Amino acid sequence: MIDVVLLRTQPDTVRENMKKKFQHHKLPLVDEAIALDEQKRALQTEGDNLRASRNALSKQIGVLMREKKAEEAERVKAQVNADAERLKEVEALSEEVSEKLKKVMMSIPNIISPETPVGRDDSENVERQRYLEPKQKDFEIPYHLDILESLDGIDVDSARRTSGQGFYYLTGDIARLHSAVLTYARDFMINKGFTYCIPPYMIRSSVVSGVMSFEEMDGMMYKIEGEDLYLIGTSEHSMIGRFMGQTIEESKLPLTLTSYSPCFRKEKGAHGLEERGIYRIHQFEKQEMIVVCKPEDSAAWYEKMWNYTVELFVSMEIPVRTLECCSGDLADLKYRSVDVEAWSPRQKKYFEVGSCSNLTDAQARRLGIRYKSDKGSAFAHTLNNTVVAPPRMLIAFLENHLQSDGSVYIPPVLRPYMGGLERIDVKKA
Repeated sequence: MIDVVLLRTQPDTVRENMKKKFQHHKLPLVDEAIALDEQKRALQTEGDNLRASRNALSKQIGVLMREKKAEEAERVKAQVNADAERLKEVEALSEEVSEKLKKVMMSIPNIISPETPVGRDDSENVERQRYLEPKQKDFEIPYHLDILESLDGIDVDSARRTSGQGFYYLTGDIARLHSAVLTYARDFMINKGFTYCIPPYMIRSSVVSGVMSFEEMDGMMYKIEGEDLYLIGTSEHSMIGRFMGQTIEESKLPLTLTSYSPCFRKEKGAHGLEERGIYRIHQFEKQEMIVVCKPEDSAAWYEKMWNYTVELFVSMEIPVRTLECCSGDLADLKYRSVDVEAWSPRQKKYFEVGSCSNLTDAQARRLGIRYKSDKGSAFAHTLNNTVVAPPRMLIAFLENHLQSDGSVYIPPVLRPYMGGLERIDVKKA
């Protein structure tokens, strides 16, 4: 959510930002918000004047009563009562207008970074850099589901019976590899100075509406029937929600946290060949990182955070590249975002395995996250980034480390987490 002062003083900047994001349908929201803001301020002024008048008239009644001017005192009392009734109306109307304004403001996208390329969708994201040269395979790479099944590492059929499409059982060495990567990622981030957390896996609607747009909520979140609770789509949701309504001492910033959680997503509209395996699923696990910092520090943290993900994948000997997300690919709360993509030897292309975002103060405004300094209080900046999400990581891992005999190579950094195992062999029938 942007600052209403920016909307009030620079409406053309807000309109131009919408156009860069190809959200022309939202342009009328600018005038609507300005009108609601004016109405809100007018009601606040009227309410303040009524309260001041009430206080002055109340004192006047006391003076008149002492002077035995009962008739005049009654006329003033009538005015006080009339003002009180109007004040109730003004306060009720003010609350109604404030809610309308908040709803409109929450639909207006955050101002994007000057460094964000203008484009309609992810097809216009811009490559920044590549890390590690992809190794050419002299044999055909099977589909990842076939690799997993050859290693006796997955059971999709049983999961369909128990849970439906978009779920799976991981078994044996593959399940161990899944856990090993998460544990390695946890230790990797702890060694970078981040504090490890395990958050709640359900959050209230007040947190959901604070961490994402209404469109994202509808497409992602599972609601618990009969309760004001939603299953988290990523631990960022509850991790950022932890600081809702808080004012943090400046000396405690930056807050650098890494969190583990399962993630639950509707994946509304997901379709196509790659959804047949484990690329798009309803439940997975992830190691996340979030930072809450002062505004002047968020740009530097943004660069550090995505670099940590690149470093992690490179340490596992998986080639990756980074893409600067274009304006049309940014969610409404994002100021700037970079995707980390891993190389797929089977498809001969890169695919997304993580995303790092700087939301500036847009999320903090929705949730009321401030910090206090000698100069007063201000909204903090929030950032989030995927350390690793094993389902997609597993695809990249299996394809890049598959050997010609069907076995899978385990890089040295993961061997301590795999009991010293150097490879996962094909299971004989």
